[in-house]
Amino acid sequence: MSDTIIVAVLALVGTLTGAWASNRKTSALVAYRIEQLEEKVNKHNSIIERTYNIEKHNAVVDEQIDGINHRLDDLEDKQ
Repeated sequence: MSDTIIVAVLALVGTLTGAWASNRKTSALVAYRIEQLEEKVNKHNSIIERTYNIEKHNAVVDEQIDGINHRLDDLEDKQ
């Protein structure tokens, strides 16, 4: 075999190996970043759900306070 062909084959093997290693590393990094984003989304969704529950509870408490205020007003009017 000619020296040129051997060098070309070695260059091809080196290029393919480098591209494969780079692709593997990039894929691992993308998978890691997606996993981190999923965790952030889950935390965000948890906060949204908790905020909704707090707002619902506050609405009930506000209704109770309004009822108590009306009762107090009625008691004050009777006196």
